[in-house]
Amino acid sequence: MTSRRREGVAGETLRFRYDGRDYEGLRGDTLAAALLANGVRAVVRSGGLGRPRGIYASWTEEPNALVQIEEPFPEPMLQATTVELYDGLVATGLGGRGRLADRPDPARYDAVHAHCDVLVVGAGPAGLAAATAAAASGARVILADDRPAAGGCLPDTGETVDGVSGTTWAAGMLAELAGRPEARVLPRTTVFGYYDDNYLVAVERREEGAASRERIWRIRARRVVLATGAHERPIAFAGNDRPGVMLAGAARAYANRYGVLAGRRAVVFTTGDGAYDAARDLAAAGVEIAAVADVRRDAHALDEALAVAGPLAGTEVLTGHVVTGVGSAPDGSVASVTVSGPSGEREIEADLLLVSGGWNPVVHLFSQSGGALRFDEELHAFVPGEAAQAVEVAGAARGVYTLAGCLEDGVATGTRAAEAAGFRVPPHPVPAAERVTALPSGRLWLVPADDYETHFVDLQREVTVADVMRATGAGLRSVEHVKRYTTAGTAHDQGKLFGVLTSAVVAHATGVEIGDLGTTTFRAPYAPVSFAALAGRDRGMLHDPVRVTSLHGWHAAHGALFENVGQWKRPWYYPRPGEDMETAVLRECRAVREGAGAMDASTLGKIDVQGPDAAEFLDRLYTNMMSTLKVGAIRYGVMCRADGMVFDDGTVMRLAEDRFLATTTTGNAAAVLDWMEEWLQTEWPSLRVYCTSVTEHWATVALAGPRSREVLAGLAPGLAVDAASFPFMTWRDAEVAGIPARVCRISFSGELAYEINVNAWDGLALWEAVVGTGVVTPYGTETMHVLRAEKGYPIIGQDTDGTVTPADLGMDWVVSKKKADFVGKRSHARADTSRPDRKHLVGLLPEDPGLLLPEGAHLVATSRLPEPPVRALGHVTSSYRSAALGRTFALALVSGGRERIGERLYVPLGGDPVPVTVTHHVLYDPEGARRDG
Repeated sequence: MTSRRREGVAGETLRFRYDGRDYEGLRGDTLAAALLANGVRAVVRSGGLGRPRGIYASWTEEPNALVQIEEPFPEPMLQATTVELYDGLVATGLGGRGRLADRPDPARYDAVHAHCDVLVVGAGPAGLAAATAAAASGARVILADDRPAAGGCLPDTGETVDGVSGTTWAAGMLAELAGRPEARVLPRTTVFGYYDDNYLVAVERREEGAASRERIWRIRARRVVLATGAHERPIAFAGNDRPGVMLAGAARAYANRYGVLAGRRAVVFTTGDGAYDAARDLAAAGVEIAAVADVRRDAHALDEALAVAGPLAGTEVLTGHVVTGVGSAPDGSVASVTVSGPSGEREIEADLLLVSGGWNPVVHLFSQSGGALRFDEELHAFVPGEAAQAVEVAGAARGVYTLAGCLEDGVATGTRAAEAAGFRVPPHPVPAAERVTALPSGRLWLVPADDYETHFVDLQREVTVADVMRATGAGLRSVEHVKRYTTAGTAHDQGKLFGVLTSAVVAHATGVEIGDLGTTTFRAPYAPVSFAALAGRDRGMLHDPVRVTSLHGWHAAHGALFENVGQWKRPWYYPRPGEDMETAVLRECRAVREGAGAMDASTLGKIDVQGPDAAEFLDRLYTNMMSTLKVGAIRYGVMCRADGMVFDDGTVMRLAEDRFLATTTTGNAAAVLDWMEEWLQTEWPSLRVYCTSVTEHWATVALAGPRSREVLAGLAPGLAVDAASFPFMTWRDAEVAGIPARVCRISFSGELAYEINVNAWDGLALWEAVVGTGVVTPYGTETMHVLRAEKGYPIIGQDTDGTVTPADLGMDWVVSKKKADFVGKRSHARADTSRPDRKHLVGLLPEDPGLLLPEGAHLVATSRLPEPPVRALGHVTSSYRSAALGRTFALALVSGGRERIGERLYVPLGGDPVPVTVTHHVLYDPEGARRDG
């Protein structure tokens, strides 16, 4: 295969394989550049229509050349234009769908949080000028750029700055930044998301040999400068998807940056002067420019200039002409170009068609920041308008397209950003570059035709002008609606090349001005980001981190089996030799009911609530009053969502006039803290309250049973533990086993019980002292569930399902009738919440006392099931075997349950339905006498 390298280009040879064939490239190539150098024109076939597609662009705006890396590790859906070539690379072309890896990824991914005074996005001429100006002030500056080397378009255009090549100047600017201790340069780093409060997220592709393959940067900046450049604009015409149709600036980049010729004989199709610069460079590199089709009728000045000297001397300029068709070679690539204009229609032999419809500023990040866009009638492009955050835009990203203009704009913008961040910027010279005067550009989005079936407006989704017109013909007028109807702009492009073109075609079809129509939403990520990078180290076991208490080692050493509860490993039960789960749990239950037992309750959520308005805040969140608590007292409380349904329950203890400690269920700890912050930040920002999670700060040992007072008295001789001195639902500070502790008189078992809280570091010493008394039996979560169910205490999330009110649980006493308002109060007044057929929490006793009902089983009214559908009255929420009751029992949510107490219902279990009797949900010690010992 004939090489398409420019003469004199050499370097380290790299071998790679593409679509089963072996090729050679040079160090510094992208995969796309290497394929073009080897004459590969059709790199993939489109996913839907199966049409051959070639390389269209030179960087992240590439729509066609999606590839799958096969070796050394499978990576799908990468752009060949951004894949840096390396020796041994194996890749295949994709028609739009990749394949996930069939083995674990051995690479490492990580994340960094960074703060800076000025973040500059883009290391082109404007970005480098802005970063060096800002860094001269001593400000903390981060410069992020997605290319391997800085310079932006300078290596593509070959322009000079300060009398040296643009590439050399860019290297000097990087060296200057490297010499400043407060400056940081991030190459190969794509800033892909811009969020509130100047929070931006980027992904860094690390160099070969780095500890991690990719790194996510989460950056908080005081000021942001977006120097993101501009994308050359495509034009919709017949056959504009054929291999060999390419953006003019891309072909120029391949020639100047990589020394690769995209074709041998080219036609240029343009609306402005920029394509002439590309044609001039390509002609100097050895590409024959057959003709320039310029849509402008007044481009004769250029025509005359080209006729006298330079690489394009004598090149025919066809003013007022457009491309109306593309002839194809056997492989589907460009073989000829048909142009039409005042001189008529003619076919020109060519293997390359260079397109330049103008330039679109890269406004994605600015739009994500909340900034408004406006349509510039002179540039025929959307440019940044009013900013919503502390951000400025510099250079081509705001429509400044000359090199001299970008450098001047960059220095000014970087200076303003640093000064706005509070720094003084010393006088900073503007780098010198040639000033160019350009003719006004033309405006052409679409070449008119009778048939628009091959006029593509989105090459990735294979959306044509005909598809867009079918959408508008169906009555769609919003570009967002057309996007969803046609899928234009929904692939990895996210509107880089084709978003504005789609808007232009919609405007053409509907007769609306494009400036009034606007664009589709520019959503993050700007460029594709791997899930592995986003996950970072949170993979495998770290994807769902295992949390253990400070007592975990003791539990494991003493044979505990564990269950997962809200990421925590909690002791499930402690089997002795020869015991199965049922035997062990019955033994543990008897120990608590008859003597004393201890459970590790450290996992209960604990939230410290402080501030002058803390009491008012808790009154608004809980259904009952918390502000009337006295210091030293504890109160059980329930939280409801706005719909009045139970969200979580727990206790609140008052530590001081302005300080409380709220406990939550283990699984809901994070959700409750989030709920508190949501209300504080969005609905009640005037409240002076601060919420802090202190769950991991405390180790908690629940000591329960009729002998628990005796045990505590022996461990805490300085604490008065009699009922009068230490009543139910109060707390005391004391030393327990010589350890400073907060002791709470709380019971979740119905027995006399205490919760002893110590610093997590002292948890193991406390636990060993408690069980070392010789009269305390460790028990696990399964025993806890049996004990609380015997007392009818519900578990939120097990005995509730998001449709249950406190009254449904038999706890209407916990809903205050005095408070003016709390979250969910109005919903409790709805007729629906007092329907007699609402599901109530009740107890169930199977007629067979040895039958354990399966949790989740449905309840029906009759012993013989009717033909489907069968109306279920409710379902079993909890089911256990009880040592205290000497039988099995269950809790259930049953329609009109409280009115059914004493009634017989049935549970279908495969054969004949099993009879059960509905009882009150409190089955053990309903008077509560055992709670006080």
